[in-house]
This record gives sequence, C-alpha cells and structure tokens, in this order.
Amino acid sequence: MELGLVGLGKMGGNMRERIRRAGHTVFGYDRNPDLADVHSLQELVDKLDGPRVVWVMVPAGAPTQSTIDELAELLEPGDVVVDGGNSRWTDDEKHAKELAAKGIGFVDCGVSGGVWGLENGYALMYGGDQEHVDRVLPVFDALKPEGDFGSVHAGKVGAGHFAKMVHNGIEYAMMQAYAEGWELLEKVDSVDNVREVFRSWQEGTVIRSWLLDLAVNALDDDEHLEKLRGFAQDSGEGRWTVEAAIDNAVPLPAITASLFARFASRQDDSPQMKMIAALRNQFGGHAVEKK
Repeated sequence: MELGLVGLGKMGGNMRERIRRAGHTVFGYDRNPDLADVHSLQELVDKLDGPRVVWVMVPAGAPTQSTIDELAELLEPGDVVVDGGNSRWTDDEKHAKELAAKGIGFVDCGVSGGVWGLENGYALMYGGDQEHVDRVLPVFDALKPEGDFGSVHAGKVGAGHFAKMVHNGIEYAMMQAYAEGWELLEKVDSVDNVREVFRSWQEGTVIRSWLLDLAVNALDDDEHLEKLRGFAQDSGEGRWTVEAAIDNAVPLPAITASLFARFASRQDDSPQMKMIAALRNQFGGHAVEKK
C-alpha cells in the first residue's frame, strides 16, 4: 500500500525504512528538507492515491494539533489519519471528532521500540473503529516484531495511547527499581564488581529483561556512570498515568514514586538518576546531561 508519513526524526525515519523494507511505498515529509521525500503536506497528499492513509509522527501537543488541522483541510472523505506520536488519549477523542466532521477516519497508535525498532520491530497499541484500523493493518504488520505478538487493537479511539501511557508508567517503575538496586550495590564495601552482578542477572533470574540488558550496555560504556549527571527528564506520560490513576481511584504507589524520584533528580546530582538517564539513552536515544 501507499502511506504518507509526517515526521522523520529518530522514530519516524526508521519506521519509514522498515515499512519500505516490507514492500510498501512511503512518502515522507519533515520540516528538515534533508530528510524529506516531499516538501509540504500539500505535496504529500497529492502524491497519494485515494483513499489515503497519512501517519503523523510528530511531538505531542501543539505540533500534532497543527498537523491534524492542516490535514483536515487537505484530505478527502474516506481518508484515514493515524497519530503515532505520544499524544494524550483525551486529545485523540478531539482529533477523531474534528476529522469525522469531514468524513476522515482516525486511528491513534502508541508505538514502543525506540531507536532499536528498525531491526527489532515496534510494539503497537492502537485504537479506533475497526474499518479504519483495517485500512492501516498492512503498515501495522510491517512495523510489528516478527511472531504472533507485539500488536494489539486495544479498543476505541484513545485506547492505543492510553495503553502506551500505562506501558510508559510501568517502564518508569521498572527503571527506578534497577536504579535503586544499582545505587545500593555501589554503596557497600563488600561488593566490588557491580557491573558483573548486573550481568549475572541476565540469565536465569526472575528480574531479567531488556531493560536489564540495556543497563549492562550502559555500564559497559561507563562502569560507574561517572560521566553522567544524575538528572532525568520525564516525557509527560508518567504524569498522565498518575493523573489517570487519581481520576479512577486506582492506587499506583510504585509508578507514582518513580515519577517523584525524577523530580528529585532536578534538585541534586542523584546516583539513581544516572542509571535512569543511561537507560533512557540506551533504548530511546534520549539526550543525557554530561558532567
């Protein structure tokens, strides 16, 4: 099939390549002309035969809103827009209503895989009407990992981004647990090879995971994380997860504590946050602050 892809950054650029490897045609637009196949949204829409599918992969909030507003004026009834960024699920409901007024379908898709997705595939969580999801299925199949899992129609509009939000909240808590354990091991005199302790956990233990593998990668690069400042940003989805928990009276003590630990990192050079920063850099290519 043909796909228009808006946003060719760290995630979008690799997604374009993976979709093309599966045999589909992708026309990519980015504000950086060095990355783009076309140089305006109008040109992107003109390149596609109808009914069109346009996948938006730009930062959440105002950039996504302005892109969808412009596409609403350019696309035609029967076309479908996919928001694959990290939008808040409440924005999805607004976007779906805006586009539906013009006969345009909408699918929200949470995407996980970071800078490793080109080779490993991307975990996909999407929401929307079945007829609109079916239009995008060939692209979902191209992006997902090999095998039976890694892709789910989570529910109606907003469900995909809500599921991705909860995924990221769990990620916060898992990273915090590894970081706290690492700091304690580094603190005591009796353990003199913390990196190899972490490496030993990669096989046969109940806490083995891809995040643990990435922690070992980070420690191989900088054994005591001495090059990093103990500062870690939050993407916003951790906050949204805690807010949703409050709205639904669901206790989330571990996820909430991990979010507040990141806030604490902005006050002091936190050893735990060195590990959090290193892990975010490993899986997502997120920037780190050097000393």
